[in-house]
Amino acid sequence: MAKTENGPDTFIWLVSSLAACARTALNPLHRAKPYLRSRTWSHLSWIGSDSLPIISIIASCVGVILALQAALQLEKVGALSYVANLVGFSIVTELGPLLTCLILSGRAGAAFAAEIATMRISEEIDALEVMGINPVRFLVWPKFVAMVVMAPLLTLWCDGVGMTAGGIFSSLALGLSGKVYFEQTVNFLTMRDLLSGLVKSAGFGAAITLISCWQGFLAREGAADVGRRTTKAVVQSIFFMILLDLFFTALNYIFR
Repeated sequence: MAKTENGPDTFIWLVSSLAACARTALNPLHRAKPYLRSRTWSHLSWIGSDSLPIISIIASCVGVILALQAALQLEKVGALSYVANLVGFSIVTELGPLLTCLILSGRAGAAFAAEIATMRISEEIDALEVMGINPVRFLVWPKFVAMVVMAPLLTLWCDGVGMTAGGIFSSLALGLSGKVYFEQTVNFLTMRDLLSGLVKSAGFGAAITLISCWQGFLAREGAADVGRRTTKAVVQSIFFMILLDLFFTALNYIFR
C-alpha cells in the first residue's frame, strides 16, 4: 500500500487517521462499536493497574533519594525544612511525569510496536483491510486513548507515592515533623505546578503511542525487523519525550 511504503507517508497517514477517529469519537451522535470499547478497557487495565507496582517502587526510591540529596545541601545553610519544597516541586513538575512515561515507553510502547510489527509481517493488518476494518481505528485508537488517559493518572500516583516516601524518610532519618513536611508541600505547590506535570504526561503518552505504532507499521523484513522496530520505538520515544519536556518547561517558564 502506498501509504505505508516509507516513514513520512506512514506517519502522516497515522496522524490523519487518528484525527479522524477523534472527530468521530467527539460526535455526540456516534456510538463506539463494542469491540472498540472492549479493546480500550483492556488497554486501560493493562497500562494502568499492571504498571502500578513498578511505578510505586521507583517513585518511592526517587522520593527518598531527592530528600537525602536535598538534606545534604540544605543542612549546610540551616534550611532543612525546605526539603519538602524541593522534593514536592521536583517530583510534581518534572520527575513524576518523566519517570512514569519512561516506564510506559519501555513497557507499553515496546509492546505496541512489537504487536503491530508482528501483525504487519504476518499480513494480519492486510486481512483487516480486506474485511473493511480500519487498522488504525482497530489497533491504534484504543492504545492512544488508553495512554492519554492513564499517563496523567499514573503520574498523579507517582507524585503521591514519591512525596509520601520523601516525607516518611524525612521524618524518620532527618527529624522533620511529618505534619510540617506535608503542610510545607501543600503551601508551596500550586495548581499550576500540578497541571503542568499532568499536561506533560499526557503529551508524553501521546508521543509514545504515535512513535511506537508508527514503527510497528514500518516493519517489513521478517522477525528480525520486529526487534529492530521495537528498539527504535523505545529509543525514539525517550528522545522525543526529552524534547517535549524541554518545550513544555520553556513554555511554563515563559508564561509563568
